Amino acid sequence: VQLVESGGGLVQAGGSLRLSCTTSGFPFEHYTVGWFRQAPGKEREEVLCISNSEGTTYYADSVRGRFTGSSDIAKKSLYLQMNDLKPEDTAVYYCAASTMAILVATPEWYEHWGRGTQVTVSS
Repeated sequence: VQLVESGGGLVQAGGSLRLSCTTSGFPFEHYTVGWFRQAPGKEREEVLCISNSEGTTYYADSVRGRFTGSSDIAKKSLYLQMNDLKPEDTAVYYCAASTMAILVATPEWYEHWGRGTQVTVSS
């Protein structure tokens, strides 16, 4: 099983970034996949999750309206479009996959994780 994130970087407040996560080694179309982030000194928190089985998406309140998640089953990939970025969005962003077919928003439900990509938003 592999999940590999890309697309992180440094951006000014108000800017945009698009993260990608390519996956392999598991039946992507049956899994719930998600984006999480962890800032220095803080716990890992959910950003959004997508149930590939149900075609539903959950967004954390902190990103709703600014971030958009998408899943491409044919490419076994998920994406995170981040707009109107704020300094408090600075974190390492991880993609993850869960065997649960329904939406699950907490990290303990996810068995497979990428190594993360750094997103830094300057003020």
